[in-house]
Amino acid sequence: MSMLAPARHSDPAVFGRVAVLMGGSSSEREVSLDSGAGVLAALRARGIDAHAVDGIPALAKALAGGEFDRVFNILHGQHGGGEDGVVQGLMEALGMPYTGSGVLGSALAMDKIRTKQVWLSLGLPTPAYVRLGRGDPGSGPGQAVHAAACELGLPVIVKPSQEGSSVGISRVFDDAGLDAAVALAACYPGELLMEKMVEGDELTVGILDIGGTPRALPSIRIVPKGEWYDYEAKYVSDETQYICPGLEGEDEDALGALALRAFAAAGCRGWGRVDAMRDRDSGALFLLEVNTAPGMTSHSLVPKAAAQLGVDYEELCWRILETTL
Repeated sequence: MSMLAPARHSDPAVFGRVAVLMGGSSSEREVSLDSGAGVLAALRARGIDAHAVDGIPALAKALAGGEFDRVFNILHGQHGGGEDGVVQGLMEALGMPYTGSGVLGSALAMDKIRTKQVWLSLGLPTPAYVRLGRGDPGSGPGQAVHAAACELGLPVIVKPSQEGSSVGISRVFDDAGLDAAVALAACYPGELLMEKMVEGDELTVGILDIGGTPRALPSIRIVPKGEWYDYEAKYVSDETQYICPGLEGEDEDALGALALRAFAAAGCRGWGRVDAMRDRDSGALFLLEVNTAPGMTSHSLVPKAAAQLGVDYEELCWRILETTL
């Protein structure tokens, strides 16, 4: 039985004709197609007139033709993905209701560096970092990278500032590994980010708007079989453990409150997911990023957290779509 307040609507006709926006042309296309297939099946199982739309150009054409009444956006990533504010701007211009964050929240959360700048300005905890420019002048980017690692102190994480799903990320424990890590991250558009590695528990908190009020779902502590929660552990491995709730008592309450503050600070709305780390020695919490269109695959985290409250996958999709009404 669901531990949330009852859904506001029970008649699927209230949603009209729904576009499930998936696929696209970002580096996360395959994950988005998997998420979209699940959402589409769930909405149809609840009697909703839902239809798959692959990518932003196809959506623009369909909306121009008046084919849909609202959009369930399950695109992931940027540059043809639906998390960077571009498709949100299109839908705002057309007055089309859609799931997830608006233009500002989507664009900001997609940029990890600028999200961290906002959090730090509000006193919210996030790992120390250095922005790595492409082709820094002076002694060359290679030396700038080694100087940044020296400033932060090894070990560090090197990653693209504007990718998701652990794409292009490296964990670097010694100076010799820095150049290869930067070369991998540089395969993707945008700035590069080096941040101090927090060693400890990897945690995530789903956020869902219930009746106009954002609510933190039970946290999840992620225990991968390997050394860390990489792409393989997220989407392929069946050996990753998900402990929900991830923390207990006051610690769980503190994490949920921090996630809600981080979500609001980034200008996000509707639903999403906030990722964090808890330092193994001090117990301190550190914010990593906000996902404004989290995965909805069989391995995904928001459905696991909702299930802890008695909300199954179909009900979760209905609740997310209700945020557009």
